[in-house]
Amino acid sequence: QVQLVESGGGFVEAGGSLRLSCAASGDTVCISAVGWYRQAPGKERELVASIRGGTSTDYSDSAWGRFTISRDDTNTVHLQMNSLKPEDTAVYYCYAEPAGGKGCDSYFGSWGQGTQVTVSS
Repeated sequence: QVQLVESGGGFVEAGGSLRLSCAASGDTVCISAVGWYRQAPGKERELVASIRGGTSTDYSDSAWGRFTISRDDTNTVHLQMNSLKPEDTAVYYCYAEPAGGKGCDSYFGSWGQGTQVTVSS
């Protein structure tokens, strides 16, 4: 199985920056992609950014140009968030997508515990 631990959330003023981290441990070879999601009060959880294979990235329209997702050599995925807006306020979760295949067929994905990001106006 895979365990995910998030860190880096907090309180910031509009226009500021935060860097979130998602550290994966366990059967990390069973991960095909990692995504950062967020959920604001009263809203559905939405995908913000994802990274596949360490280099292929994708962003939501709201994150494009302001957020950057990356992965380092320690199985940690980072989300650098710049030019933050009050509407970015949410609980941010990382999700590890299962790769499937031999040796990984019992792994169906993992969620982190979530980290709160609050942006004041």
